[in-house]
Amino acid sequence: MQPSSRRIRPRRRTAALVSVTALTLAVSTSAGSGHPTAGSTSAAGPVAPAAGTSPLGPCMISGSTGVQMSEGIPTPTGYARSTGTVRALNLMVDFSDAPGQGRALDRFGEFFPQTTDWFRTSSYGRLDYRPQAPIGDWLRMPKPFKEYGIERGAPFDPGYRELVQDIVSTADPKVNFQDYDLLNVLITPNAGPSALDTVLSVTFAGNTEAPVADGVPVANASFVYSRQDDGSGTYTETGYRVLPHENGHVFGLPDLYTQDGGGAVGHWDIMSEDWGADNDLLGWHKWKLGWLDDSQVSCAASPGTTEHVLTPLTERGGGGKLLFVPVDAKTGYAVELRTQAGNDEAVCKTGVLIYKVNADVDTGHGPISVVDSTKDSGGCTRSPNVHAELSDAPFSPGQYFKDLDSGIRVTIAGKDPKGNHRVYVTRGP
Repeated sequence: MQPSSRRIRPRRRTAALVSVTALTLAVSTSAGSGHPTAGSTSAAGPVAPAAGTSPLGPCMISGSTGVQMSEGIPTPTGYARSTGTVRALNLMVDFSDAPGQGRALDRFGEFFPQTTDWFRTSSYGRLDYRPQAPIGDWLRMPKPFKEYGIERGAPFDPGYRELVQDIVSTADPKVNFQDYDLLNVLITPNAGPSALDTVLSVTFAGNTEAPVADGVPVANASFVYSRQDDGSGTYTETGYRVLPHENGHVFGLPDLYTQDGGGAVGHWDIMSEDWGADNDLLGWHKWKLGWLDDSQVSCAASPGTTEHVLTPLTERGGGGKLLFVPVDAKTGYAVELRTQAGNDEAVCKTGVLIYKVNADVDTGHGPISVVDSTKDSGGCTRSPNVHAELSDAPFSPGQYFKDLDSGIRVTIAGKDPKGNHRVYVTRGP
């Protein structure tokens, strides 16, 4: 059972372990060698590559036992599957002291079909997300909302545990929970304070203490409260995005924001910022969810210099989408090419995005940190409520990144007429 919430007002945070410098010499390749389903409805967990003797084995980092929602690969079992056909049960819930306003199906319509379309685009069609609302009216809880005493989005709160049990008990006579892979609880927006004042939305992911209905544990459930209107006036287009974020948790993805808001990752992943303009998931998460084939991932674990070609992450089809450079068994650098396409409509600077992944860091404590190629620039975005500083983080041809501790260097050497980027990774013995 993992807590999840969001911050609407990210604060700026600057992180540095790196050196970013424009190239002054031509890149030499003489220093090294190498070149670069129809789904089930069972909640069997995300599809993940198997380590074994795979050449990707050194890049399948893992965290220590007890890390909450680790970025490690493979994702542990117990979460909802993230490929094939996934059926989402949606219950619209209200209370005697907060009766549902308008039609319950209108609340459902605030999230669909946008959420389905978002997952289809992000997964390259590998996730067939099918939302269903078998109870078309508001599902009234047996107690007023105030009596649950919920003041924050925390599944370990006693009031929340009671509410979850009441939701399952009330819906059970009308719903066969065996028919679904995950649960979305869409609370009437007038229950509790505005999302701008506090965050009550939460996800129970891989909950080992979940209530049981129709013989199955309701272990993966996302709850959405007030309308997450960020003040940009685009709620009808962007308000749904809180649900893909929360569902990211039921698939095993952690929160990427920290106490400083979106300062570690910015708007490069919906698990960091899910408000305002659209954004996609990082390539690491797409591999973790089974949306990238092993053949689309390169693992630069050997000493020397290796060459790799990256194609835009948003494009369907083959080609290299993700390059990973392991530092040790728990950390490494991911490299991918981000462009303004698909779910990445808010990208204001295209290029090679580099970020550090730490599988030994808990959700919400900064398991991923984007490297900023233009530190302290103020960014390039003008989109409201988007973390500006990291919006121009991608590297361009003629730049390189070097981790001063490990000596790992990633050089962006150039791009071809199709926009694909050639990257060299150099690491010592």
